[in-house]
Amino acid sequence: MLENLPKPMLGDVFAITISTPDLDKSFEFYTKLGFSEVFRSDFPFPLIQITDGALLMMLRKDTKSYIALTYYVKDLETVVASLETAGISFFSKPAASDMIKRYIMESPDGFKISLIGYIDGFVQPKGPAMLGMPQQDYFNPEKYVNKVCGMFGEFAHPVKDLDASIAFWDKLGFKAISKFTSPYDWAIISDGLSAVGLHQTNHFDYPAITYFASDMADKIEKIKTNGINNMKEMGKGNAVLITPENQHINLFKMGF
Repeated sequence: MLENLPKPMLGDVFAITISTPDLDKSFEFYTKLGFSEVFRSDFPFPLIQITDGALLMMLRKDTKSYIALTYYVKDLETVVASLETAGISFFSKPAASDMIKRYIMESPDGFKISLIGYIDGFVQPKGPAMLGMPQQDYFNPEKYVNKVCGMFGEFAHPVKDLDASIAFWDKLGFKAISKFTSPYDWAIISDGLSAVGLHQTNHFDYPAITYFASDMADKIEKIKTNGINNMKEMGKGNAVLITPENQHINLFKMGF
């Protein structure tokens, strides 16, 4: 699918940002899922940047629950101005005195997307996620960058109106890679850096980081053996992990 992906317009590096009241506990949890530390700092707040080789995540210490798709942008003001011209509004903007500039917007369904001034040293992982892999490799676990969870497939979240959501994300440079009508209306969209799943459903009401693997049943058993048991299993090879921050990680068998 790599040749079908658009050129990113939001930024140069993307990560999933998750707040946690206990940075060490969250870090330990994600290391058991195939992540390792890339960078940590106490400024502007305690944080640890982690990666599984394909997906970048930012764990930040905060008692207020927060999850967002975050872009680090070299030409921040130009990108912001272009989005505002296209009708995108930001509910949070930086103060003139802020050393690190941060703009935050929301999708029609309350999904947060943040744009942050580029930070030297932040680098996009080189390993491919699912959309960047040849489809013949989907069923070859040896090709997965993350040997614990499999292929990062999408950052899924429920939407009220699929077409309206696609229209919003189109303004951000995302294109529909695939659309489906079963078991409900849903689509996978991408801007060439990240992949978002838009699900017009009431089957779930939270955003979820989603992994796929052909051998997911074996992976789930190994994850449980490694001490992670806070999960809801949905038949052999499918489970939803509840993270220490009360976020969700889907582990789905290919073909689910």
